[in-house]
Amino acid sequence: QVQLVESGGGLVQAGGSLRLSCAASVFTLNYHDIAWFRQAPGKEREGVSLVRRGGGITDCLDSVKGRFTISKDKARNTVSLQMNNLKPEDTAVYYCAARRVILTASATCASDEYPYWGQGTQVTVSS
Repeated sequence: QVQLVESGGGLVQAGGSLRLSCAASVFTLNYHDIAWFRQAPGKEREGVSLVRRGGGITDCLDSVKGRFTISKDKARNTVSLQMNNLKPEDTAVYYCAARRVILTASATCASDEYPYWGQGTQVTVSS
């Protein structure tokens, strides 16, 4: 069973930073792509970034490039999302999600392709 637990959300002023963490099992990290998604009130869920089971990274959202960095820490069994220079438009519930893939599978930022989801963590950026 794949379980994902997010942590690290909170309230921060514009220009500040937060680090989100997604805790998962060794099995999950070794055999699944792990992605971060977000959903703002009244908007559709959108992919932010993902890390492949093999370690490669795919950016999904142009508006966060250069500000958000995804990383996988196998020693701590976590996938983190470092968010710098946060803006009010980054306010959303952030979710990590997983999908089992073979090594040759293509990356996808489509939420429908991810069957496993964490509970989400709220990020609020004040202006």
